[in-house]
Amino acid sequence: MSDATFTFRVDEGLKAEFANAAKTHDRTGAQLLRDFMRSYVAQQEDAQQYDAWLAKKVEQSRASAEAGNLIPASDVEARFAARRAATRARMAAPE
Repeated sequence: MSDATFTFRVDEGLKAEFANAAKTHDRTGAQLLRDFMRSYVAQQEDAQQYDAWLAKKVEQSRASAEAGNLIPASDVEARFAARRAATRARMAAPE
C-alpha cells in the first residue's frame, strides 16, 4: 500500500498541545492521527453493518406481521404481568 500525504490547517496552540501529548506516550502526532483515522473508519463500517442488520430485522418483522404472525396485545400484557409478579415475589422472598 502506498503512502499519501494528508495536509490540513490547525491552530498552532492545538498542534503544540497535541504533539506534547503524543510525545508523553512515545508516539508521534502522525502515528496518533493514523490510529484515529483507522478507528473512525472502523466505527463507520460497524455503524453501516449495524444499520444493514437492523434494516433486515425490521423487514423480517414487517413480513412476519403481514403474514399474520402476530400475538394479541392482551396475551403479551398477561405474559409480562406474570413475569413481573414472579420477579417481585423473588425480590420479596427472604434469602
